[in-house]
Amino acid sequence: MKSLSPLLSLPLAKPPMAFSTTSLQSLPSIYAVTQQRKTPTPKRSSKPTKTLSPPTTTNTTTHLPRKKVLVPIGFGTEEMEAVILVDVLRRAGAEVTLASVEPELEIEASGGTRLVADTSISTCSDDIFDLVALPGGMPGSARLRDSEILKKITSKQAEEKRPYGAICAAPAVALLPWGLLKRKQTTCHPAFIDKLPTFWAVKTNIQVSGELTTSRGPGTSFEFATSLVGQLFGESVAMEVGKLLLMHGVDDDAPRKEEFNAVEWSVNHIPLVLIPVANGSEEIEVVVIVDILRRAKVDVVVASVEKSLQILASGGTRIVADKLIGCAAESIYDLIILPGGIIGAERLHKSRVLKKLLKDQESAGRIYGAICSSLTILYRQGLLKDKRATAHPSVISFLNNEDVKGSRVVIDGKLITSRGLATAIDFALDIVSKLFGYARARSVAEGLVFEYPRS
Repeated sequence: MKSLSPLLSLPLAKPPMAFSTTSLQSLPSIYAVTQQRKTPTPKRSSKPTKTLSPPTTTNTTTHLPRKKVLVPIGFGTEEMEAVILVDVLRRAGAEVTLASVEPELEIEASGGTRLVADTSISTCSDDIFDLVALPGGMPGSARLRDSEILKKITSKQAEEKRPYGAICAAPAVALLPWGLLKRKQTTCHPAFIDKLPTFWAVKTNIQVSGELTTSRGPGTSFEFATSLVGQLFGESVAMEVGKLLLMHGVDDDAPRKEEFNAVEWSVNHIPLVLIPVANGSEEIEVVVIVDILRRAKVDVVVASVEKSLQILASGGTRIVADKLIGCAAESIYDLIILPGGIIGAERLHKSRVLKKLLKDQESAGRIYGAICSSLTILYRQGLLKDKRATAHPSVISFLNNEDVKGSRVVIDGKLITSRGLATAIDFALDIVSKLFGYARARSVAEGLVFEYPRS
């Protein structure tokens, strides 16, 4: 097997390839380095809950002091914002606590994704954090606002001039009534900007005002998270993490998307989409794709290939699936999308039920796709023969085939693939565009505050 030790400074993503049927001799461990961040030991709540143990990981920034970060969540929290914050900060080496402001640890986010917090906010009241970061979403932001414990923690953070931040609706709905925006330039989601004091409101994706950092919405979450990484660990670490997320190093001269053998994807009913998940699946990709497709009014089923509905994602986030894969297999899907995560991809590959679903999907001429390392599943099952595709750089580098121009997303007939992580937003929006047309994708992008091409 080829060595992947240089992955800490990822190379520029390779262009998409046309795959042959030559055997895949060895698979790289994509996250052997990119996922080497230490996840926190979840604090126990007073309410017993069945949990999975986080994977053993190594902090990529051991030369830096540990930083403690609090990310609170409640019913209706925006899942993209919460999960991207947690994942990115953990990649940088922060000890992140995902705390529920609800009586339960499991919450249903604004888009229907069910997340399980590490602990209850009540266990955090005496802790000192290097950063408190509030995700948005409604009614999630209001649930955060109504937590007296969170208000006390965040107010103390501001008083002692330690970093705090909020994104989307949270600056206007939570920080403003707490009195934590005084004399500070602030941004938030466009739908809430008129609630901010006019003189101090700004329409930038990221606004840093002393200890306060604010941002606009799900589509600016990666910028928001890496900005916070820069404040905690320095700009060099923020740039390194950005490269690992595939935010940087993309060929500026290449098209954002390439399509070959174009065919119509539209259906005469609400599209039904299956997203299988496993322990070790990449949480950013799962949550981003599910959230965006549901915003577009797609019927999405998240199915676990494990024995339980709850899975432990690659970065330590716990996600609760809608169904087990055996139950989900009773339906016929217009589209099956595989999320990445090297361990998760291997576990998906071992699912006989999923293997049959994918084979039937391709045989029936229905749509399927993969992002990041899950390309290897399609490759090993012979579903990439004579197809153009792209994947995570460390996977695609193992395949020696004819190069074509690089892009974030590649579509070939009824196959769609993408590089991973930060390209998941483009990937999901391109699926929306193919299913419903450009106008629907553009509308969803505007709600995300994401810059989607005008044509």
